Order: sequence, then structure tokens, then C-alpha cells
Amino acid sequence: MNLPNLTLADFLPLLPAIIMVVAASVLLLSEVFLSATASRGYQAVLTVVAALASGAVAVGLMFEPPQEVFLGFGVLDPFSSFLTLVVSVGLGLAALSAVGFLRKRGAERGEFYALMLFASAGMSLLAMSTEFITIFINIEVLSIATYALTAYLRRGTRPSEAGFKYFILGAFSSAILLYGTALLYGATGTTKLNDMVGPLQQALATNPALVYVGAVLIAAGFAFKVAAVPFHMWTPDVYEGAPTPVTALMSAGVKAAAFASLVRVFLTVGKGMDPKLPLMLFATLALLTMVAGNLMAIPQRNVKRMLAYSSIAHAGYLLLGVAALFVTAPGESFRVLSASSLTGGTPLDVARSDALRGILYYLLAYTFSAVGAFAMVSALERREDEEKGTAWDLERFAGLAQRRPGWAFAMAAFMLSLGGIPPTVGFMSKLVIFQAAIDVGLVGLTIVAVLSSAAGAYYYLRVVVYMFMHPVPEGAQPLERNWGTEAALVISTVAVILLGILPGHVTEWLAQAGTLFGQ
Repeated sequence: MNLPNLTLADFLPLLPAIIMVVAASVLLLSEVFLSATASRGYQAVLTVVAALASGAVAVGLMFEPPQEVFLGFGVLDPFSSFLTLVVSVGLGLAALSAVGFLRKRGAERGEFYALMLFASAGMSLLAMSTEFITIFINIEVLSIATYALTAYLRRGTRPSEAGFKYFILGAFSSAILLYGTALLYGATGTTKLNDMVGPLQQALATNPALVYVGAVLIAAGFAFKVAAVPFHMWTPDVYEGAPTPVTALMSAGVKAAAFASLVRVFLTVGKGMDPKLPLMLFATLALLTMVAGNLMAIPQRNVKRMLAYSSIAHAGYLLLGVAALFVTAPGESFRVLSASSLTGGTPLDVARSDALRGILYYLLAYTFSAVGAFAMVSALERREDEEKGTAWDLERFAGLAQRRPGWAFAMAAFMLSLGGIPPTVGFMSKLVIFQAAIDVGLVGLTIVAVLSSAAGAYYYLRVVVYMFMHPVPEGAQPLERNWGTEAALVISTVAVILLGILPGHVTEWLAQAGTLFGQ
């Protein structure tokens, strides 16, 4: 029996995930020795420290030369390191917002933070996976942890319903992904992404249906994880029923990791097939997701459900960037889903590279904006109103500028950023993706994206109107302050504004991270 020849270099890209797993293990073991009434304030602090350490390591690894690790099952490159940084940011902010949320409910336990760390470790490993079985295992690692986190507050019907729906539909999507993997394995005889390219070209000549059906099923499996229409049905119910800090982590970390793996899979495997398939596939998903997400968010008075539907719309904007990666030659016709010859004059390879960097920048921008918004929602909701469904009503935000001016300013910054309004980071991230899509010729689809984004500004600004222009409701309960929530709000607000005004250092990192696959 030949043992694999592994070196310390193979374990280097695992260091952020190792830090998270070690911290999670410490939390689980320490919980055994604590009584029910013991203080657990250290648990959130340890989680945030682990997130900071993982993020710092990821920044250091971002400038390492790309190299295969674990016999080709994973890769250390700037792309995966940047995604680990994004996941670490989401983890740290979600853990801070969880402090007050759990304390008010008497639900502060080590297993909550441990599950967040395990889920984040799975997200980090997914971003660097270059083999389908490894991808599937890491998806299951992050999924099982988030299933448990969704139903963590067991005393209500909403968390139980949300956990059950997420588990059933998540298992279904995993089965679809695994079936697509099996079909591509049958066509190529390998599960390694890089080794599939040549056999796929041969399989297309003999059995093209096997290849295309497999690719479509894999795309469908990923579409569930990123909440793309028509695989979005679980999103509003799960986001509403899950503990709000968990919703924050899901909206940022799970989405970032799933998009990272989707891009890696199709940029590699796509070399062995006609690029028109992924182009039309992702352009169609982008169109449906942008339009449907915004239309379903407009009538929502429940702010948590509104943010859930808006996360669907943001997945559509990211899918626009993904579609731009597969344009090989702009056509002559002006159509919504095809590439037009009306480009911005940028060389095609440069525009595709800009699209990849735009995806990365957008994921970072969305992480700060969405996690910050959910942190504010968690600060305002009250446990006794959750079962009634009124804990997240727009009335909760009425007169917030009079009661907590700092909170109102922070929420306004998050809403403006999610709506793509300057001078926030959300505006800059949308600008980068839309410009890249125009440059490759996706003019029609970009026009739809701009119009959808304009429609989305309505429901974001409605929250701002309630905070600054509506009076404080009669009988409003006093708002409790918590150091963790306010720390998350301050960090997110500063990042949303500074990254929108001074994005220079981040774009320099993206120039390094965007070198994936020679983009």
C-alpha cells in the first residue's frame, strides 16, 4: 500500500481552517466544565480571535505563488485565500452580533459558536477544493453545521420549521450535485477538475448529452446554495426562522464559499466544453434571479424577509459577473442574454479578468453590508414577538434616529450600500461588475441589472424613511445596548464607507487574487 507523500506545504492552505477547528474544539471541551449559570462571555471573544487569526493568515497566504496541494485535491492560490478572508470577516461580525442576541434569550452556549466555526472551516476548505468528492464533503461540512445552527433555538416553531426545510432541500440539492458529478465522472473517468478538461473534449464528440446534463445538474446544485431563482424557495423561510446572527453568516459566508467553488469548477471544467453552455446557463439564472428577487422584496414589510429576498437579487448581480467570465466573442445582435458587439472598448481577456475581480469585491462588500444589516435587525427584535411575526416589522425602525442616532446612521449606511447608492462600497462593487459585463458585451443583461437595482432602491430607502421620518411608536420598549452588537455595527459601518470612498488597497489585493486560471 502506497501512502501519499504529503509535506508541510500541503497543510499550509489549511491553516485558517485548522485555527477555526481548534477554536471550536476548545469551546466544546470548555463547555463541559461550565454550570448553567456560569459566565460565557469568553466564547464570543475566542470566536472573534479565531476569525481574526484566520483572516490574518489568509492575507499572508494571498501573496504565495499558486500551487497544488494534497496531490491535486486542493490548491493554494490568491483566489481561495481572499475568499477565506471574506469568510473570516463574516464569521467575526456574526459572532459579535450573537453576543447580545443569545444573552437576551438565555441561549449562550459553546456549541453555538463551535458550529459557526465548523461551518466557516468548511467554507474555507470549499474555496480551495479542486476535486469533486472533496467539494461535496466540504459542502456537507458547512451545510450540516448551518442546519444545526438554523434550528438552534429549539423552543419555537419557526426555527424548527426553518431547520427542517433547509435540511430537506439542502439534502435534495446535494443529491443533484452528486448526480451531476457522477455523470461527469462517467464521461471522463476522473473527479479532479484539471484532469477532466481533455477527457471532456473527447466525451463531447461521443456522448455530449452526458456531459451537458452533468454540467447542468452541477450548476443546479450550486444554484441552491447561492439562492438563485428558481432554486430560491427555501431562502425567505429559512432566513426568517434561523437566529438572526446565523442568518447573517449564511447570507455572507455560505454565499461567498458557494460562488467561489462555482467559479472554480466552471472556469476549469468549462475549458473542455462549449463556452456557450455556461454563458447561457448563468445569464439565464442571472436574469431570473435579479428580477424575481427584487420584485418579491418590494411588498415586504418584514425587514428580515425583505433582506432575504434582497440576498436573492444580489446573487443575480453576482451571476451576471459569472456569466461575463464565459464570453469568448461578442456577437452582432443586441439581445438580453447574449453578448453584443457594443462593448466598452476593453480587450476581452482584460474585461473577463475585471469580472472575476468584481465578483470578489462584491462578495466582500456584501459581507459587510448584509451582516451589518442583520446585526441591526437582531438588536431591535424581541423574543416574545418572534412567534407573532412582528419582531421584524418596519415599525420596529420607526423613529430610530431619535432613539439611537448612531444605530440609525449605521442602518442607513447598510441600506444605501445594499441599494448601490454612492459613496458606499455597494455602489463601487456594482459599478465594477456592471462595467465588466458591459465590456464583454452583456449590454442587455446589464441594462436589466441596472433597472432591477433601481427598483431595489425603493425597499431599501423605505427603511431609511421609517428611521428618520416616522415618529417613535407609542409604548415602544427601551432599546438594550450590547458591546458585541455595537462593535459589529461600528466595524461594518466604517468598512462600508471607507471601502466605498478609498477602495485602493482592496483593489490592489484583487489584482493579485484575480489571477486565477490566468484571468
